[in-house]
Amino acid sequence: QDAPVIPVIVLNDVAHAGPLARALVAGGDRMLEVTLRTPQALACMEAIAKEVPEAVIGAGTVRSAADAQAAAKAGAMFAVSPGYTRSVGKACRELGLPLLPGVATGSEIMMAQEDGYTELKFFPAMQAGGLAMLKAWQGPFGDVRFCPTGGVSAANAPEFLALAKSKPGQLFYGTPGLGTTAHLSTELLKSMTGIDIVHVPYKGSAPALTDLVAGRVHVMIDNLPARLAQIAPQAAC
Repeated sequence: QDAPVIPVIVLNDVAHAGPLARALVAGGDRMLEVTLRTPQALACMEAIAKEVPEAVIGAGTVRSAADAQAAAKAGAMFAVSPGYTRSVGKACRELGLPLLPGVATGSEIMMAQEDGYTELKFFPAMQAGGLAMLKAWQGPFGDVRFCPTGGVSAANAPEFLALAKSKPGQLFYGTPGLGTTAHLSTELLKSMTGIDIVHVPYKGSAPALTDLVAGRVHVMIDNLPARLAQIAPQAAC
């Protein structure tokens, strides 16, 4: 709960895993979600665990018990799933692997609650109803905390933040105790990596991203590319 930002990372090259993790940890983001969307993902998690031990590595896109087992073996300290099944929940409990299950319907929320999960990933947030759905859930699921993921951008994040302030404790956004601010900006990333960042993977500018995390904000950054454009003198982040 000390991570103001959780980067969602897609890695295609093991050589880039350590440098990217070091840059993010140096910037204050030690909780990193590496998605199981590429054949190299598990090897990348192993590399980060070895090269950047201060990072808290999580596995994203965990869809089966086998995924959970492989992730834990690779060094994952938590798991994130796009949906929820009891087999995934059972496997994670047996492994002692904290799970953030994905939900998009009331029935999925109730099933996750029955299995003891009260902190849930609302995914895909915008496509599944966005703010209107979260507001509708405030009544029947007031004891659940949601982390909206999918379609959350610098443009619409203020609306999610406003809802978080009106309903403290129900969204991960603005929840006390999430730690200090991480200012992800082109200047900071350049100072950490020596790389000139020419693009930030948000539908907005780098200053807008900095503004987004200017408070205690817990947000999932979608599709943070692994490459930093090949970790070259000029790169796209």
